Amino acid sequence: MSQGQGFGFGLGKMKELTEAFKKAQQVQEGAKRLQEELEQLEIEGEAGNGLVKVVLSGNQEPISVTISPDALGEGAEVLSDLVAAAMKDAYNKSTATMRERMEELTGGLNLPGL
Repeated sequence: MSQGQGFGFGLGKMKELTEAFKKAQQVQEGAKRLQEELEQLEIEGEAGNGLVKVVLSGNQEPISVTISPDALGEGAEVLSDLVAAAMKDAYNKSTATMRERMEELTGGLNLPGL
């Protein structure tokens, strides 16, 4: 190893590393805020033109299920399908929301896998 180069990093590389750590810290702080926001967010999914509605938090935790009295006459099998479809709708909206928020948080950082 030559004198003054440390671990193979020149001063330019050290500055890049410092900047990368700063950006990582900003992302971590932003991710914590995002997690708190998602906990408060309510996302509704529906099926059967509103016969069944499901509400999930932004973290995909179930909050409520609303079944219209009109849906009760459809029978158990159809009602089960409507509940499942409403859950899938809410889940898809929730994951899309999380993805959008993460892209906003990490925009421009060129992080692999995000």
